[in-house]
Amino acid sequence: MKHTSAVLIAATLGLASQGVGAQDNSGSGTSAGAEHPDEIVRMHQQVAAANREYDREVAAAKKVYDHKKAEAKKKRDAAVSVAHGAGQ
Repeated sequence: MKHTSAVLIAATLGLASQGVGAQDNSGSGTSAGAEHPDEIVRMHQQVAAANREYDREVAAAKKVYDHKKAEAKKKRDAAVSVAHGAGQ
């Protein structure tokens, strides 16, 4: 029984060290000197970076939307003014 527990613990540690190595090579975009030694803190930093990138992309999309909406409003206003002028 003790032998089985030791094998399980060794296998778990081996898999855990492989998983950590795969995470370190993920290319998160932070420099090696700026990485925090705590895995949980690094995870939160990566999540925060992903959220910032998402927010940046959404802001850019909103700018495009607002621009297109303004163009459409100008076209509509022009068509409405033509329609009002044709009715008189």
